[in-house]
Amino acid sequence: MGKEIERKFLVKSDAFKAASKKSKRITQGYLSSAPERTVRVRIKGDKGFITIKGIGNESGASRFEWEKEIPVDEVKELLKICEPGIIDKTRFLVEVGNHTFEVDEFYGDNEGLTVAEVELQEENEEFEKPDWLGEEVTGDVKYFNSMLMKNPFKNWK
Repeated sequence: MGKEIERKFLVKSDAFKAASKKSKRITQGYLSSAPERTVRVRIKGDKGFITIKGIGNESGASRFEWEKEIPVDEVKELLKICEPGIIDKTRFLVEVGNHTFEVDEFYGDNEGLTVAEVELQEENEEFEKPDWLGEEVTGDVKYFNSMLMKNPFKNWK
């Protein structure tokens, strides 16, 4: 069983794309979006996954996470019974200093939203912040994917 420590930021420009080493399309849905235990299924490129996440700590940077690879066909079947609001995005991997940022560019009802996450070994770990990184939104629940399916970016304006 694992623990995830990450910080999340808005992205100011698409300059990250030039520095990206890899990108994959991701489609994901939620079997449960309860904050205490989100259960997500996703197709990432040509692989399928099921992930369970616990509620975040006070800062929102740390929480329990468990993930297991499952067949894509099973994910496709599980997506049919997910809560409404499938998430569609491309994830870009961008190396900056000693860290890799996962930058998600959203489509569909979340078109226009781009966020970056960086995983850390500890909450107060120092990391290099690239010019394209914007405001920090770690712990702001409206940016959680499980909330973007309920209240998508298109409704925020």
